[in-house]
Amino acid sequence: IAAFVISSVMVAQPPKENRIPMLGEPAPTFTAMTTQGEITFPLDYLGKWKILFSHPADFTPVCSTEILDLAEMANEFGELNTQLVVLSTDGLNSHLDWIKSLEGIQKDDGKEVGIDFPLVPDVGLKISSQYGMIHPGMSTTNTIRGVFIISPEDQICAMFFYPNTTGRNLEEIKR
Repeated sequence: IAAFVISSVMVAQPPKENRIPMLGEPAPTFTAMTTQGEITFPLDYLGKWKILFSHPADFTPVCSTEILDLAEMANEFGELNTQLVVLSTDGLNSHLDWIKSLEGIQKDDGKEVGIDFPLVPDVGLKISSQYGMIHPGMSTTNTIRGVFIISPEDQICAMFFYPNTTGRNLEEIKR
């Protein structure tokens, strides 16, 4: 019976390609066509801090608010030698249309927001699986609301996961 229980537990493990990278491990590498052209992440940003955000879906209220807040804080992150990259399982055309719908929206200070960081499409779930951002208890087709902070040497330094209904505190992430 013990062997059966051990065997059952082993079968229940998530597939290796959907394993969440651990602290101190190298950030998984991917190449993708983004809203700002092709990138190879994290290699294109070697020597910079990188923050990889995932969101469940374009055109949703919480995600839209977060992207606008990220855009508003992009210069602050830049001053900290930090590159922002956003990912979801939506397609490139959806990302482009979403950016177009958001740009020009005025924030509290009356300034229009521009989105000057890449949005990465992951329709095939390959990147999401590399980073362990598909959590079947939440969705089998959409990423969770996640954050990976990656060092200038391309190692995972911190990671956070949030319920899809809860927006992230960007000031805390910047800290």
